[in-house]
Amino acid sequence: MARDPDQGGAFVFDLVDDGADDPQVSFAGSGAGGGPGAEPEPDGRPAGDAPLRDRERYLRVLGPVAAVLAVVLGTGLAVEGVRDGARMERMRDVPGGVADVSRPLDEAWTWDGPVGWAGATGDDVWGTEAVVLGDRLVVPSGNELVALDPASGDVAWTARLGADPECGPLGSAGWGAAVARRLVCLTGDAADRVAVVVGPDGTVSAERVLDPADTERYGRPRPGPDGTVLRAQRVGPAPGPLPDGAGCDDMGECTGTVEEGRDVVLRAEDAVTGDERWSVTIPFRATRADQCANWGGDSWDGTVSNGLLNVEDFGAQVQDQLVQVYGCGVQSAVTPDGLVLGTRMEPGSGGVERLRSGGYAEYTFEGDLRTVLLDADGERVGEVEGYVLEPLTVTGPEAPTLMSAGGLGTRLASYALDGTPRWDVPAREGVQQFLAQVEGTAVMLAVPGSVLGVDLATGAERWTWDGGDPEGSSTGTLFVSRAFTDGRSVLLVVEDGSGAAGLTALDAETGEVVWERPPAAEDLTGDVWSGPVSGLLAVDGNLVEVVSSGARGLG
Repeated sequence: MARDPDQGGAFVFDLVDDGADDPQVSFAGSGAGGGPGAEPEPDGRPAGDAPLRDRERYLRVLGPVAAVLAVVLGTGLAVEGVRDGARMERMRDVPGGVADVSRPLDEAWTWDGPVGWAGATGDDVWGTEAVVLGDRLVVPSGNELVALDPASGDVAWTARLGADPECGPLGSAGWGAAVARRLVCLTGDAADRVAVVVGPDGTVSAERVLDPADTERYGRPRPGPDGTVLRAQRVGPAPGPLPDGAGCDDMGECTGTVEEGRDVVLRAEDAVTGDERWSVTIPFRATRADQCANWGGDSWDGTVSNGLLNVEDFGAQVQDQLVQVYGCGVQSAVTPDGLVLGTRMEPGSGGVERLRSGGYAEYTFEGDLRTVLLDADGERVGEVEGYVLEPLTVTGPEAPTLMSAGGLGTRLASYALDGTPRWDVPAREGVQQFLAQVEGTAVMLAVPGSVLGVDLATGAERWTWDGGDPEGSSTGTLFVSRAFTDGRSVLLVVEDGSGAAGLTALDAETGEVVWERPPAAEDLTGDVWSGPVSGLLAVDGNLVEVVSSGARGLG
């Protein structure tokens, strides 16, 4: 028995008759005393008519061979099972990885409880905030943090917090997987605010009372990344009057340029000790007046401006790996180590994103759309035309790939992480999202609702799934908001304009529909469990859905 080199892990068997040299043993059709033209046996019986004892010996010879075959073939199945197990295990560490999406998903467990914060004034805020902390799904619920086992739905731990809690970094389920190393929570009245750090196992640090004098000195505190409390405020002399022609009318139409404004200083302090980790200045830059309009209550201090234009207003989106600061004259991204990015562009003309490789993409969408690639230290490593697309989920032995679309019209280009070109091919217009990289296939989304399978090595289009006019869709156009993979199939969250959402699983290699549950009208009945919605997260290889009234596992 040997492995066939052309069959990968297959086995080739050579069945050898141990009794072939025994003149008393013959097998019909074997060429050793049987078959056409064979001589009769010495006792006059027809050739090939072996005596009973020879048949028994034949069975004794064949029996062990059959047993070996059964064992080895069974082992082959076991090996395949081991490979499947290894693949499923690998999916636990893959962004957007799910153990198995090859069959329709059913509800595996439910957890009923409010998702959101209980406000100090009774104005409770419910939503779909959640975070992946270690291998648990953590959601805010009233005055607690609740950690759920994603496989069973069991409550792994509960962290009880004080009044008016605010924790971060959190994210909204369905808008990308929010992942954190640890959480920082601020609780208590504004004058007696305290900070604690919550670890992946639910351990809560000792409370540190925040000095109100620090709020006056550095600005309002907010939960920051990697165990920090962030503070920010405008600094410098008050700006002068607006130049002529700069302002916004009652309809919200803004014109002109704001030439003067104040810088923002962002400070990170250790949540446990209060020691400063870093402090950076984000410089004010002249900006269009529409970038200074009311941010709708998303200001750093939580206030809402009464005017349509506020040169002092600014806010931030805090993630575990990047803090996005935006406002009148200030738009930059700050890393957890205090590195300021994005200061070379005019506010409102682009942005910065963190890449899974650890580097960053700094893009501008005014004029020719271009993307500058930066390494982890913020140093420029390359520039590409178009908007860089990174896969929502990626698996397989190939190195991660970047795509660009938008700057080349109807072309699609592939790059290494340092911007080295790989290929540039014609593509259909409207490619806008890199859904998944699965083995040798790049799965792309093009409007309106078409999903493409592109050869990762050449850019050649392998297959197309057109979800633009699905049966039962109320609008005739689908948008793919999320993608997950088990290493073989790609699971797409598809939404139509009515707000309904469905699931479609495609074979990554062929594009064939493995199974689907299209958006349906009953999704709009108000029953949150009537069908799949967009609040899906992959947690430790499990698919979990989060809504304002609880969570459920799909499997």
